[in-house]
Amino acid sequence: MAVPGKKASKQFSSSTTSMASDEDLQIYCQPCDEEGTRLPAHGYCTVCKEHLCKTCFTAHKINRLSKHHTLQDATNMPKVLQQPSTSIHTGLLYDLTLSCRKHPKEMIKFYCNDHTECLCSVCVTLEHQATSCNVNYIPDISGDILDSKEYQVILNAVNTTSDKFQQILKDVKDMTHKSNSSLKDALDDIKKFRQEINQRLDVLERQAEDAAKVIEQENNKHRKAVETTCEDITKSLKISSGKIKQLNTTKQADRLFIDLKLAEKTIKNMERQLITLSSFDIKEHNFQSNGVILNLFKTEKSLGTLTQKAGNTECQSVQIKSRQSSHVGKICVETSKDEITCNITGMTLVTPDLLIITDYNNDAVKMVDTSSQSVSDQLQLDAGPQDITRFTSTELAVTLPDKETIQLIIISSNKLIKRHTIKVDGKCYGISCYQGKLVVSFPNPSKLQILDINGTLLTTIDEKNNFNCPCYITCNRSSIYVSDYVMKTVTRLNWQGDVIGSYSGMSFPTGMSLSDDGTVFVCDEGRNVIEEISGDCSTGKVVLQDQKTPQAVCWWGKTKKLYYSCDNLGEKYGNCIHIYNLS
Repeated sequence: MAVPGKKASKQFSSSTTSMASDEDLQIYCQPCDEEGTRLPAHGYCTVCKEHLCKTCFTAHKINRLSKHHTLQDATNMPKVLQQPSTSIHTGLLYDLTLSCRKHPKEMIKFYCNDHTECLCSVCVTLEHQATSCNVNYIPDISGDILDSKEYQVILNAVNTTSDKFQQILKDVKDMTHKSNSSLKDALDDIKKFRQEINQRLDVLERQAEDAAKVIEQENNKHRKAVETTCEDITKSLKISSGKIKQLNTTKQADRLFIDLKLAEKTIKNMERQLITLSSFDIKEHNFQSNGVILNLFKTEKSLGTLTQKAGNTECQSVQIKSRQSSHVGKICVETSKDEITCNITGMTLVTPDLLIITDYNNDAVKMVDTSSQSVSDQLQLDAGPQDITRFTSTELAVTLPDKETIQLIIISSNKLIKRHTIKVDGKCYGISCYQGKLVVSFPNPSKLQILDINGTLLTTIDEKNNFNCPCYITCNRSSIYVSDYVMKTVTRLNWQGDVIGSYSGMSFPTGMSLSDDGTVFVCDEGRNVIEEISGDCSTGKVVLQDQKTPQAVCWWGKTKKLYYSCDNLGEKYGNCIHIYNLS
C-alpha cells in the first residue's frame, strides 16, 4: 500500500505481509523523499511513523516539537516502509497544505493556544517560542475534531452570523425605502415652509454682529490663557535649569541624576501641551453674502436642515434629562512599577468589572479590577500611550503618538499581551472603533483617518475649517464625534467626513464617551465639568461640576456608572480614577 504523498521505490515491495531480502530492499528517508531527494534511511521515529536519513534523524532529536519522540537506529528500525496505524491522523498529517499569510512559502502546521493562532514553523521560531507560548503540532491535537462539539459550535456560529448579515441587508433595504419616502414628505414641508418665511435681514445682521463679538472675546480669552501657560511653564523650566546647573557645579551626582531623570519625564509630558499650543491659530474673517438669500428671500441664510426622526436613538435631538449624581469612590491606579505620578489619558470598559486605562507618564496600559478596586495587570510599552479603544471583547488598540504607531493588545487569561503594531503617518492621538473600523485623530496637521483593523487606510478627512486640533473621538453607526481643543467644540461628522452638527460654548473639551441612548459625555478641562450633549449636538447640560480638570471619561449604561480621570500632575488627582453614579 502506497503511503499518501510518497513516491514508491522501485526496489521496495508494497506488500506489508511479505518482506524482500536485505539485498533486494532499500529503505529511504521519507521526509527527504517527499521533497524529491532520495537518501538512505538511518533510523526510524515510532511516533511519526517515518524512516529518517542521518541528517533528519539528528535534527529530530534536537527539534523542540520532536525531541521527546522514540527513535530507533538502523539496526532496530523496521525493514519495510511503515504507514501510521490511525487513518484519521494520516489524513491530517498530509493535509497540511494551507500557506501561512505571513510567510507564503511555508505551510501552517502548528497552533498557539495562548494567542489562538495557526502558525508555520517560521512563525513559531520568530514569535512563539516555547519559553513564552504553548504551541502544539496540529496533527497531534486534531484527531478528535471531526464531528466534535467545537465543530458544531463553530458551524452554528457561522450560520448564525450569516443569518445576521442577511437580516442587516433586509433591514437596510427597509430603512432605505422608508427614508426615501420620508424625504418626499420633507420636500413638501420645505415648500410649505418657504411660503412662511417673513423675517427681515436686520435680524440676521444683529446675529452676525453678536457672533463676531463672541469670536473676538474667545480670541482674547484664549490668548490670555496661552500667555499664562507659556509664562508658567517657562518659569518652571528656568528654575529647573538653574537647579540642575547648581547640582552639576557642586558635584552632587546623585541628586543631579535624579533631577535630570525627573526633568526628562516632565519635558516629555509638556510636549503634549506644545502640540496643542503650537497648533492654535487665530483666524482672520471676512463676510461672504448669501446670494440666494439676498436675491430671492432677503431673510434667512438657510431654509433649515433635514433631521432624522425620533426613531433613531443614536443621533436624535433629545431634551437632555436631569440626572442625580452621587460619588461612589475612587480607585488608586498607582503601582510599584510607576516612576512618576500617573497621567490617565484614556480608558475603556471591557466588562462592568474590568476597566483598561492608558498611563501616558509611565508608558503603561493597566488592567483595573473595579470590584477589588486594584490594578490586576500592567503592560509596559515603548512609549507613552495616549488613547485606547476596544474592537472585540478581548482585543484593544492604543495610540502611541511619540512612535507614530497604533499598538494592538489582547486580553488572555487576565493578562495584557502585546500583538503587532500599525504604523501611521503622524502623531496619532484619539482613537475609537465601530464594526472593525478604527477612527484616529491627528492634532498637527489636523486630520482624521479611518483604517481597517489591519491598518489599511480607508479614508482621510482633512481640516476644511471643520476642526483645528482634533483630540478625542467616539463613534457609532451614523456619527463620528470629535472634541476640538482649539475650536472649543464637539463636532459631529458622518462616515463620509461631512460635518452634520457642532456643539460650542465649551472651554477645553477632551475625553468623550457615548451613552446607551445616544448622548455624549464630554470632559471640559477649562470649566472643570463633565457635560452631556445630545446625539445631534443641538443641546447640552452639565452633569458633574467642580471636578478637577477632567480628562478621560467612560460610561457603562447598565450600571449607570461614570468613570473619569484628571489631567493633573499632583498625586492626589493624577493617581486616581473617580466613579460616580448617574441616574
